[in-house]
Amino acid sequence: MIDAADIYKVFLKYRRNAIVVPVGTSGRLWESYTNNENRDLNLGGSLGHTAAAAFGVALALPEEKIVVFDAEGSLLQSMGLLATIAEKSPRNFYHFLMDNECYATTGGQPVPNAKGIDYAAIAKGAGYRAAYNFTQLDAFANQIGKILEQDGPVFVAIKVIPRIENEPVTDRKGKRSRRPRATIKALWEELGMNS
Repeated sequence: MIDAADIYKVFLKYRRNAIVVPVGTSGRLWESYTNNENRDLNLGGSLGHTAAAAFGVALALPEEKIVVFDAEGSLLQSMGLLATIAEKSPRNFYHFLMDNECYATTGGQPVPNAKGIDYAAIAKGAGYRAAYNFTQLDAFANQIGKILEQDGPVFVAIKVIPRIENEPVTDRKGKRSRRPRATIKALWEELGMNS
């Protein structure tokens, strides 16, 4: 398993102007590493819907590269979305799954079949152009540049170390400093759109 922070550090070398949509406990960590927060789209607690929203952004902005850092707990709530993404086949869509094998936000309960499921195989079977699995940082670092040069949709499953949260939500440290509405407004302004 890989620390999400290390994944972000490697990814940032290749981000360029990609719009990034993070979710889950690993997604909350993204705010500490981003190098262009005006091109981040924080959707807050949209578990189960983040990839769908990012997919919609990819369709609406075909000239922009869209990278979603999804969580397996979120994806499991809307697995049928993979077939829809594959059918529409947005060339600008890069779907990174940060798989920590549990529902870390609610205390670390294991997701169904946590060790046996192959999300990349499911995405490839649904029709994604390419799909990858990573459990080692070096392998990810060696491939990320080529992955982001491919036409999407591309799916990248990464086993990450869980950041389990047991404190009540109101007591948690590391909350996002920018609310979803603020990130949407900043992205619109970055893209020269009226808000």
